[in-house]
Amino acid sequence: MRNLFSTKVKVLVVLAILLSIALAIASGVSNTSVVDLAVKGALAPFRAASTALTSMAEKYYGYMFRYEALAAENEVLKKQLSEMEDTARQAESVSRENQRLRKGLNLLETHEDYKLVDAYIIGWSSSDWENTLTINRGTNSGIQVNMCAITENGEVVGLVTEVGLNYAVVTTILDSTLEISGTISSSGYNGMVKGGYIDGHQTLLQMNYLPSAAIIRNKEQVVTSGSTVYPRGLIMGNIVDAGFEETGIAKYALLDPAAEINSLEQVFIITEYTTEATTTSTTTGTTTGTGTGATEETTAATEPTVTSETSPDGGFG
Repeated sequence: MRNLFSTKVKVLVVLAILLSIALAIASGVSNTSVVDLAVKGALAPFRAASTALTSMAEKYYGYMFRYEALAAENEVLKKQLSEMEDTARQAESVSRENQRLRKGLNLLETHEDYKLVDAYIIGWSSSDWENTLTINRGTNSGIQVNMCAITENGEVVGLVTEVGLNYAVVTTILDSTLEISGTISSSGYNGMVKGGYIDGHQTLLQMNYLPSAAIIRNKEQVVTSGSTVYPRGLIMGNIVDAGFEETGIAKYALLDPAAEINSLEQVFIITEYTTEATTTSTTTGTTTGTGTGATEETTAATEPTVTSETSPDGGFG
């Protein structure tokens, strides 16, 4: 036991001597005292930990700085994208307007007697029985009550029923209070076209008082018959169905409106036009329409003025 203890002591003494020699040599090389070297050695682990924490802090700060910079850049890019989208929408709107105006000019070339005022739609009002829109033109643009509103393609939109200095209200063809005398283009049969009251088909028009023997075909076009309110030949819609009225003595036809009323941006008001009206069987006179007629036309249904097929059972073609 004594030998073991003396051996351990000897080992410790030798290690102490070697450490002292190493410290003395390091002190001589670096001109640092032995105590300083001992202190530095003891503090080395703490310095390493401090260095690691400092590095982590720097990395976190750098991350936060980059995040703020990226967030600011993101906001700038969002603003630029929004501005680009606005520019694209404006360009599309201008392009659509140019197309409408070109078609309006083509319409004027076809109908030289027309005088048109273009207007933008600024408001809508719609219910089961009423369908109106408000435009940004009024009396200061020459618009009056009972002037006809159309699209750039010559499709009936409705009739001006209220007007102010810089606005007007148009009762559309879908409104139940508006009746227009119409003609089936291919056969010449006349009837009264009205909207707004067809159960399950609120977006369709109904043409009433057609002859019971009339052959009515799908996709046939219906146009205005002509009056002091509506020029002749304006497109109202295309037939999608037909049947007998409740009385059984006349037929009706359902029409898909030519004008897409609910997606319109712009309309054209006919402020003046010339229409031909037959005053006698041999004399034809001309009158100028200025939109002074009544809201409801009362023209009775008539037989066609051109040769057409008829059928005893009045079937749907």
